[in-house]
Amino acid sequence: MGAKLQAGTEKIFPAPIFSLFLYGFGLKSTALPALRLTQNTNRSMQFKTTTLAGLTEVLPTIFEDERGIFLETYNQQAFEENGLLFDFVQDNHSWSRKGVLRGLHCQHPPYAQGKLVRCISGKVIDVAVDIRPDSATFGQHETFLLDSLQGNMVYVPEGFAHGFVALEDAIFAYKCTNFYHKSSESGILWNDPDLAIDWNVAKPIVSEKDLKLPSFKELTRQLTAQPVWRQ
Repeated sequence: MGAKLQAGTEKIFPAPIFSLFLYGFGLKSTALPALRLTQNTNRSMQFKTTTLAGLTEVLPTIFEDERGIFLETYNQQAFEENGLLFDFVQDNHSWSRKGVLRGLHCQHPPYAQGKLVRCISGKVIDVAVDIRPDSATFGQHETFLLDSLQGNMVYVPEGFAHGFVALEDAIFAYKCTNFYHKSSESGILWNDPDLAIDWNVAKPIVSEKDLKLPSFKELTRQLTAQPVWRQ
């Protein structure tokens, strides 16, 4: 595995070498391509930064043997070593049929939510849009394929609108840093032309509530009256 790295340093970890290490303990890990990752001293998971500040993909190590699999879905020490310091106060769980699209959702300050999201079963396209008015990447978005077999997760910070579409029947879970607050909730219409998000689904199933969400331009006007998002 090489010398221990300090938090925040980077190294390429070829998947075959890691798999051989695990076989020495009678375990194996799911095959993953070599990635440039921020390594933490706790080897249960790795963290991959994105082009949007704070938005982070989390890649757990999956241990597999004849009994099944084991993985950590959250490790406070590992998260803090990678600059992700927060407290989760609410867990949410949803089941969606193939083609269901939920989002894009957010809550205004002081009730903004950070979310750690993952797919427990099935696959989804997950989308996060930067809606921090003072951000250099305001209005930009990233998409992720969250696959229950890979176990990958995304931490979506406060100041993002978030949504997902189920590519197959899917159970989706997310841990939140703030409580649901009805009067503070807002979002963006899923097919907003300014964002031009590729959801990879031609005719998604969208709730009446989400079809009434504002456009990105309308949300931008709302944000001018709100406190600056915490970064």
